[in-house]
Amino acid sequence: MEAIAIDAYGPADLLAVRQLPEPPVGPDTVLVRVRVAGVNPVDWKVREGHLAAAFPSHFPLVPGWDAAGVVAAVGPAVTGFAVGDEVIGYVRRDDIQHGTYAELVPAPERTLADKPVQASWAEAGGLPLAGLTAYQALRSVRTGSGDTVLVHGAAGGVGHLAVQLARALGAQQVIGTASPDNHDFVRSLGAQPVSYGDGLLDRVRAVAPDGVDVALDLFGGAALDVSAQLLERPARLVSTADPEHVTRLGGSYLFVKPSTADLSLLAGLVDAGRLAVHVARTFPLAEAAAAHRLVEAGHVRGKVVLEL
Repeated sequence: MEAIAIDAYGPADLLAVRQLPEPPVGPDTVLVRVRVAGVNPVDWKVREGHLAAAFPSHFPLVPGWDAAGVVAAVGPAVTGFAVGDEVIGYVRRDDIQHGTYAELVPAPERTLADKPVQASWAEAGGLPLAGLTAYQALRSVRTGSGDTVLVHGAAGGVGHLAVQLARALGAQQVIGTASPDNHDFVRSLGAQPVSYGDGLLDRVRAVAPDGVDVALDLFGGAALDVSAQLLERPARLVSTADPEHVTRLGGSYLFVKPSTADLSLLAGLVDAGRLAVHVARTFPLAEAAAAHRLVEAGHVRGKVVLEL
């Protein structure tokens, strides 16, 4: 099969198209023929070796945890999917080797759900990791009816979905930090934009004088300190970026987990017209290095995906 693989940790230039053997299909594994692979910040961190201490990793290493595609084969213990099904997946295994930047990916059944009917392949491929991160983070702090929710990085891959999901969960007001160039985009999602950086506390207070009920941090650092000052209950602060800092402040850290049930919920919201994935740019598989450089530079509005 054709895939993007690396033989050592390092810069984006190492990403190259390779011919690799087809991956194994275990008893509870679904072999997915990938149509689109989402590109996420964690992918370049894997490429550079930042997760080597957290996950057993093996070379040649195919990056990628997001996929949308068609079931090509199933293991004998698989009950939820059949050959020909259109699926999406946050294909995070217990080790890192058989990623989604490939024509075929072996996906544990627990990582997949049916593709939303109303989503394009590009939109479907950009949904799993970012959508699950946003949903699981908001759920972990019991986001619900009447809440005022602060989302840091509201125009990004996770952030733009978090804004919409906060609304879907019943939030009365959503405030999203973003650069001025993205303010109109954030408004279109249903949030009040505020610029990040120095003076953020005062800017949020100007639109939410009583503070906020929930804060979702995607970057760590100073944004966490500002969030803690705006919250009445520190326990409703959640970060995906800075476990030690958020814990000191009384909040919690979230690392997204595969979940068929959660993916199915997200797909249902897409099909109901309540959640939309904004695809900023698509790249062919052979240009994975360029996609990594774009995502690594930051400031992407929505999602970047690879088309196979």
